[in-house]
Parts: sequence; C-alpha cells; structure tokens
Amino acid sequence: MKKSTFAILMAFITFIVGVGLARISLTRHPTQGTKTEFNAGNYRLSGPYRYENLTIFLVHGSDQPGARIFTPLQEAMERNQVIVHETSEVNELAIENISNSEVFVQSGDIVKGGRQDRVLAVDLILSARSGEIPISTFCVEHGRWTQRGAEPMAVFDKSDQMIATRRLKLAARQEVSQAQVWNEVETTQGKLSYGVSGFTRSAESESSLQLALENEGVQKAVKVYTDKLSSIVEDHSDVIGFVFAINDQVNSGDVYSSQALFKRFWPRLLQTAATEAVVERQPNEECEPLSTASAADFLISSERGTETIDEVTKRTHMLKRDGEKTVFFETRDMDHEGRWVHRNYLMK
Repeated sequence: MKKSTFAILMAFITFIVGVGLARISLTRHPTQGTKTEFNAGNYRLSGPYRYENLTIFLVHGSDQPGARIFTPLQEAMERNQVIVHETSEVNELAIENISNSEVFVQSGDIVKGGRQDRVLAVDLILSARSGEIPISTFCVEHGRWTQRGAEPMAVFDKSDQMIATRRLKLAARQEVSQAQVWNEVETTQGKLSYGVSGFTRSAESESSLQLALENEGVQKAVKVYTDKLSSIVEDHSDVIGFVFAINDQVNSGDVYSSQALFKRFWPRLLQTAATEAVVERQPNEECEPLSTASAADFLISSERGTETIDEVTKRTHMLKRDGEKTVFFETRDMDHEGRWVHRNYLMK
C-alpha cells in the first residue's frame, strides 16, 4: 500500500471512531464524500466535551479578513453605553448607542425593565453614536404592563440573560409569533421548575421569564454546568464557535467572525446552553455523547435550504437558509463589504 493511501485510510478510520480531535473539512460531506460549498471555508471540530446531558463541540478556524471586534450588548448596558427605550409597543423598542464603540446585539438577548421584559428578535450592529434605532422584539412577560418595583419604566436597565431553549429561539426567529413565544415561555417555566425540583416563578411577576432565570435554584443548577465546561476553550487560540447537544440530540450552534469576538460571547453562550440542559434534564437517564461527525453534518445540512435576505437596517442584513430540518441565519455588515459577523444554526 502506498504511503499516501495508507495515510488517507488512517485519517478516515480516526474520523469514524471519533478518537481524540476529529478534523473535518466542511467542504466534504462526511458520509457521501461529495463536495458541498461552505462559505466559511474549512473548520475543525474538537470534542465532545460533556457534562451530564450537555455535550459541546468546539468549532476552530481562522479569523475572517477584516473581522471587527464589537462590544456585546450586556457589556455595553453595564457600562451605560447603550440605552434601550420603551416605546409602549409590545413588538418594537428603540435602541441607542451613545458610546464611541461599536456594539453587537444578538437575537435572543433579553432586556429587563420597561413595561414588560422583552427579547430582542434580530441581530443588530450598532454604530458608534447611532441615534435611536427601532428593533423588533417579543414580550417574555405576559402578565405585566406597568412599572415593576423600583425598576425604570421608560428604559431597560440590564441584559444579562438570553432566551434559553431551541423552541423559544425558533418561535422568535423562525415562526416570528408572539403567541408562540408566550406558549414557549410558559413551557420553559414549567420545565425549569421540574429541572430544579422547585417552584421557579417569581411572586413579583409570575409570567416573567427573566425572573425565572434569576431564580436561585436555577442559577445554582446552571452554575454546576458552567463551572465544569467554561474552561474547555482556554487551551485553544483558534476557537470561533460551538455546537451543542442536549440529551444526545443536536440542538444549535453559533459561529463568529473572529476568535476574539467568540470569546467575548462564550460565557453567555455557555450559560444559555446550560440553562437549556437544566430545562430538559431527565433524571436517571444516561445519554451517550454524539460524535463529531454528527455535529459536522448538522453544520453542513444547515447551509442548505431556501435562501432569503432581509434588511434589518442599512448596515445590518440577515441571510436566512430554511431547510427541512434546520434553519441557518447569517448576519452581514454592509458597512464593511457585506462581511459576515455571526452565524446561528438551529435544528427544527
């Protein structure tokens, strides 16, 4: 057997058994061997990294040319660099960057306060000194339309949580349905109580997803996962994203245009994945971790589907590919040659 043929055979065997660090080119379908174009080029996946029912695969790759570093919304609000204004419209708020830094808003960010807590429905790039920009939202607190305690009602004072389940993400991004968002919030709250074996709704506002996520029992349960898994990125200098599975089922993934940008979002991404693991926890049931091949196939298949492009703002455009089992979103920065900033992959 020729040396080159032997090397190819050994690489294929390593890929199949999933031993160690699996190297997968996303231009090649792992089972059919046919070529499939993937706009990000070649990625490398490592893993699985697993704790209880949460399995994570890291996505490795090079920074995109001209990749920019944005401040996440959470950090910007903590520094009083961004103001989110109440408009008294359930499905639209106004957001304003008053700093000299560029800010990235990610779909799924929850803003707390106002007349009711909202989830921001789209990715949005906020230029420095942006002025007020309208942004699509959904209510995640069905039972309130007044001031809550000492919180401000005209603005929102924090954004330290994200909607925490795949079904909620699909309700907001794919189905674009307020009624479905409310239904999924109700379901998530019930599952959270089961997952932590305790009542998680707040007496202050029982319908608030934000307050349920702040529940002490939920926070403790989530922290166990994050403590176990947060360090998996520390020994790598080229991680640009991750894919995760819950109960041995591929769930979703996020990839960013640079390593630095991913690391700024990593703590919050992990927190959200861990929260969903708590929501979907099934006591006394052992789950086998998925193979790296399954995670790669999920990314590849998500790139297929009917394509549409929407203009969120003149600067922020969103490409969507809607497939039979997956949906893919790509956020593009039109001020910088339409280069992509964030890719979100969801299993339907």
